[in-house]
Amino acid sequence: MMVVSVGLVEICWLVLALGFLTALCLHRLTLTLPGHAERVLQDLIRYGKTKQRLKRPGVLRLFDLPKRWFSHFYAVSVLWNGLLIILSVRNVMFGEALPDFLTDALCLLTGRPKSVWNELQVNILVLLLLLWVHSLRRLLECLFVSVFSDGVIHVVQYAFGLSYYILLGLTVLCVEFPQPTNGSSTSSFSSLLTWYNAAGVQLFIWASLLQHRSLTLLASLRTSSSGKVETLAHRIPRGGWFELVSCPHYLAELLIYASLGAFCGCFSLTWWLVVFYVLCNQALAAKLCHEYYQSTFKGYPHQRKAFLPFLF
Repeated sequence: MMVVSVGLVEICWLVLALGFLTALCLHRLTLTLPGHAERVLQDLIRYGKTKQRLKRPGVLRLFDLPKRWFSHFYAVSVLWNGLLIILSVRNVMFGEALPDFLTDALCLLTGRPKSVWNELQVNILVLLLLLWVHSLRRLLECLFVSVFSDGVIHVVQYAFGLSYYILLGLTVLCVEFPQPTNGSSTSSFSSLLTWYNAAGVQLFIWASLLQHRSLTLLASLRTSSSGKVETLAHRIPRGGWFELVSCPHYLAELLIYASLGAFCGCFSLTWWLVVFYVLCNQALAAKLCHEYYQSTFKGYPHQRKAFLPFLF
């Protein structure tokens, strides 16, 4: 039986999720903050095309960075989580201790003693590998598939994106898995032979394909059949899951994180708080994007939802 404990890492993800949920509620209810706070809020929650029509004073534009710098987030994730994988492999396969800086950070995030990380669960290693594969794919898509316009992001969004994957990798190490029922050790690869491990990996693969296909369809709106960029203008995406929602790539992101939660056995409070954050974050981004399409294209399909088919 697993004992549910709440540490700093869970509090961090809950606060982040509630922050985005609050912003979504304010937007849905058309509530505005007093004074210049509303301008600052809109500047912080919007990016790319959803930011183009904001009436922003010149001082706010000083904090703009190119949206194409999204690739930096995934580069950091590939490097950082790649390092965590190497350290985890050495721990699981050869019994080498994690470096002090890492165990000190994990102790701070969880409140657990250092001895907890003397022997990592093999499930954590696989979870890190799945996260690394996701980050590598997104990096390659940013570099070779996506066609970015001259859209911008806020410097705060940029700093948050860089730190996000650092915290995410540490969070994976904080995840607690249920004890295997087949009598194997948690450090044995035979502990991966469970139905929820298999279900999680299958959902991860399917959601990753959904996201890749959706991003490829978006890129095709700006390129010719030969792959040459013809325009940077925004067009109505059609085909695939775009017939159901405006942002299937955001939905796929949520499903990818949910698949990792399934891989954890659906028992990890820590990871489901991460999924809750992704839900709130992607729902807000999808809603803003959906409204942009509706206001820009008069013939935009009315049956499409923003994020969740038939619901939202």
